Amino acid sequence: MLGVDAIPIALGIYFVFRDEAQAEAFRASRFRSRATAPRIRLKVSKFEEYRDRLQPLMDFYTDRGRLPTLEEVGAQHAVPLQETFGSIRRAFTVVLQATDVGEWDAIADKRRNDLLVYLALSHFGKRPKFKDLSLSVQADIKALFGSYQQACTATDLMPMTLGCTEMIEQRCRQSAIGQQRPNSLWVHVSALDQLDPLLRLYEGCASRTIGRPEEATVVKFHVQKPQITYLAFPGFDKEPHPALKTSMAIALQDLYVRYRDYDPDNPPLLHQKDQTLAADYPAYAKFAKLSQQEQKWGLLDDVKAIFDRRGWEQCLLDHGAELRGHRVVRRKD
Repeated sequence: MLGVDAIPIALGIYFVFRDEAQAEAFRASRFRSRATAPRIRLKVSKFEEYRDRLQPLMDFYTDRGRLPTLEEVGAQHAVPLQETFGSIRRAFTVVLQATDVGEWDAIADKRRNDLLVYLALSHFGKRPKFKDLSLSVQADIKALFGSYQQACTATDLMPMTLGCTEMIEQRCRQSAIGQQRPNSLWVHVSALDQLDPLLRLYEGCASRTIGRPEEATVVKFHVQKPQITYLAFPGFDKEPHPALKTSMAIALQDLYVRYRDYDPDNPPLLHQKDQTLAADYPAYAKFAKLSQQEQKWGLLDDVKAIFDRRGWEQCLLDHGAELRGHRVVRRKD
């Protein structure tokens, strides 16, 4: 009725934009991965003296992967920077003296990959014209790719690669993040933006077409067939071995969706949940320590036997063990 594309946010919830540039800016923002500004490594007197003036510049580069224009910095920051350093580029040279140049390059690479995933997914629908993009996204593309044409050329092969299950399996097996299973890779939703761009695109085909369930905790990347499954573990942070409550599988060939509820009395459990996370997750160290303990006790030796809650409880009983929070202790009896 409105003649514009609706953007799926969650199951049954869509955003519709009147302004196409705003719509594309929103689409692009959904693929922006997390990044933190490099640490200060050297004590540079000029940096220390004018750090307050340089901070907005560092924040902008961390967010966009490039230097801002005077307009993007804003008059309140642009005027002091020009008065002190002469130009934004000279100001950033002072920042580079106090930090690691390689870390700034890594941030730019992250933002380049973010744009690759965004543009590759736009290939499935009607790719926006350059003039339809917001001014900030236009500037991102020019700075990180040189031109819109070069950016599109770099992304056009990615959707075709998704049809190659061997390539998907290879990227899954090479992933430093995620729990490796015989036919899949399990990744916590918090770590998705740190995956290889092709795997981010793989998941994006499902989440940007159907919508990612709000309750999804872990994403299952199938390697033998083009399918993404969203798994809901409501007690992921609190339970040492969270129970699987629901799953939603999306077949990417025909977008057929299958829902499943699991038996609350004897649900499947997630073991070694730290393996699904990136190392910067707040409770990663605590979860990893539990997994190390359980391996020493031999609790994880028989994967099939501990698949569900009853099997896990029997395993603990057989080993004379019990859990207190995220610790294994010997049973009193």
